[in-house]
Parts: sequence; C-alpha cells; structure tokens
Amino acid sequence: MNYREIDLNLLLILDAMYDTGSTTLVAERLKVSQPTVSFSLGKLRDVFGDELFVRHGASMQPTPLAQSIREPVRRVIETVRFDILRERVFDPVSAERTFSLSASDIGELVFLPRLLEQLTVSAPKLNLRSLAMPPAELREAMTTGGVDLAIGYFPDLTGAGFFQQKLFEHAFTCLVRADHPVIGDRISMKQFLAADHVVVMQEGRSQEIAERRMAEMGLVRHIVLRSPHFMSVPHLVATSNIISIVPRAVGRAFLHTGRLKLLEPPFKIPSIELRQFWHRRVHTDPGVLWLRNLIARLYLNRDPSETDDSPIFGGEPNPVRRAKSRAVMR
Repeated sequence: MNYREIDLNLLLILDAMYDTGSTTLVAERLKVSQPTVSFSLGKLRDVFGDELFVRHGASMQPTPLAQSIREPVRRVIETVRFDILRERVFDPVSAERTFSLSASDIGELVFLPRLLEQLTVSAPKLNLRSLAMPPAELREAMTTGGVDLAIGYFPDLTGAGFFQQKLFEHAFTCLVRADHPVIGDRISMKQFLAADHVVVMQEGRSQEIAERRMAEMGLVRHIVLRSPHFMSVPHLVATSNIISIVPRAVGRAFLHTGRLKLLEPPFKIPSIELRQFWHRRVHTDPGVLWLRNLIARLYLNRDPSETDDSPIFGGEPNPVRRAKSRAVMR
C-alpha cells in the first residue's frame, strides 16, 4: 500500500461514510457531487484492497477492515484540524515566552525601561533577552530565528526578507563639561575644532551618521580617544576638557549629575532614524506581531529620552543650549 495515494479529501469521505452510511448524505455534508463520493470510495477500495462499505438494507455498513481503521482515520483528521490548522492566537496575559531583541547600549536605555514596565502589567509571564552583535551576525540571527526584533539604528537590515517601521528621529548633541573653562552656553565652530575629542566607534551604529557628516565637511579634529562604548563617554567628558558628539540620549541620561551640559553642534547633523526591524519568518507570528504593536504604541513618534516622566531621562534635565545661526556659520 502506497500512502501517497491517499489524500486528506479521501479520509474526509471515509470519515463521513462512517457517520452517514450513504454516499448521497456524504455528498451533502461535504458539499461535493455524489459521483465524486462514489469515485473516491472506489479509489479507497483499490488502495486498501477491501470493499470498506457494503450495502445492508437502506445503508452501507463498514467491513471489519474499515471498522478497524475508523479511530486512526479520525485521529488524523483531528490532528490536521486542531493541531496543524488550529487558529493561531496569542494571549499576552497567559503566554510564557522569551522574545529575543537586538539593541545597542543606548537602545537599551531608550527602549527597555518603558517596555519592561508595560510587559509587567500586560504580559507578566513574558521575558526579554537583549542581544548585541555585529551587523552581519545580526542579519543571520534574524534570518534563522535567533533574534525576533531589532530596535534602533540598523541600516544594514534591508532587502528581501526584512520589514521595518520607523518609530521616531533622534538628534545629536555636543557633550561638554558643565564648568568648561572655554566653552560656555554655546559652542562655535572654532571652539569645536580646537577642542580635544573622544569618539565612539561602533560598527553599523548611529555614530557613523555624525562622523560621515564631519568627513563630508572636511572637518579635522584632535581625537584623543576612540572607544567602542558610549556609556563611559559622559564620565570622561565630565572630568576633563574633552568634548564629544553623541546621540542626545547619552547626555540626557547623565544630566541629573549637574556635571554636564548639552550644546547644539555648530553645524547641522542629520537625525538618527530609529526603527524596529523583523524578518519575514516572524512576520505573521502572533506573539511577535503583538510585541511589534506594543512597541509602536509606546514609541511611534515619541522619543522617550525627550520626556521628563522617563525613569532614566526624567528628573531635572538641563536645557539644551542652542547656538545662534551666526555661530553655526563660523
């Protein structure tokens, strides 16, 4: 017997014959023609080498072979109906699942506090795992299922198989020691170029936007330190005369110390477009879809680092000192 000769439609007809004992009633139940039922029953008889159903009075009764396979046939149909083709639903209240996210160190500061707070209320049994990896590894991880979502600035996650949603734009700022002996409430181009700088070098990260802009303008600075870490920069700036161009969230997270000031750079830098990214393998996954909708609800057109009610960026932030237009032109 070749199992490839049997498809689900044949099993549905066999199952209906058990209940009705009539090819006419089977045709009505399954909404097919009576000749189709008769043809299918003939095919089943050929496959099994048995009559399967024989006429007895006004109905057709199963043979011993047909009776012996009745329950297995029903289990196959129920497996397809309730396990394979079951409606996929996601209940965040009861779901127990770990979602893997990829975010930079700044991304964790910006996104995770409010997201974790919301999960505690809406989905108490869900967990998050935050991962940081080089762009090539991240792309592979999202393709193979190791990462469900990437949140932040990931310009390499494009092309076939990837989806994205823009959440908000985030500006750069010039981070300066609060009591800097030379730089006051605004910084000129001359002061900017004369200062010592610390530069964050992270592959595929937002800092490339600022560095690319300065390279396009032909600006030459004295760089005393190149570091892969953003979080050490505020401490270094607060205890020296060096300055740094960083995403505003970095400075906002440390303004409560009173040791730093954020100044408008003396030239225009494109904003960072922060997005959420996902691969097509999870595009229709109910859990990931729910998480994407939650993130959109929390952050669409809303930069949490610019709100005073944030647990990290709130408090009593110092205002940004904005350079006048003439300072920008120096």
